[in-house]
Amino acid sequence: QVQLVESGGGLVQPGGSLRLACYASENIFNFNAMGWYRQASGKERELVATINVGGTTNYADYVKGRFTISREGANIVYLQMNNLEPGDTAVYYCTARLMSRTYWGQGAQVAVSS
Repeated sequence: QVQLVESGGGLVQPGGSLRLACYASENIFNFNAMGWYRQASGKERELVATINVGGTTNYADYVKGRFTISREGANIVYLQMNNLEPGDTAVYYCTARLMSRTYWGQGAQVAVSS
């Protein structure tokens, strides 16, 4: 069974930074892509960023220039979040995609507030 575990969430002031980490139980290069989704309270879950097996990245417009997705070794995916805004407050989920199947982590809470 694929397991994805997120860490690094917390409370940060507007303009601050956080780095989320996703630890995968399997080699991330076995998947087509790794990614991050987020879901704010009362809102639909939305795609934040992806990185495919070749290293190509893709970002939602609202995080472009502020967030960076990257990987380390064969089991870790990061989401570096800079210049955080209150609108970034959400639960962030790590995902792994293989064909039409998507695996989900449990989520990490990120709160941006003064």
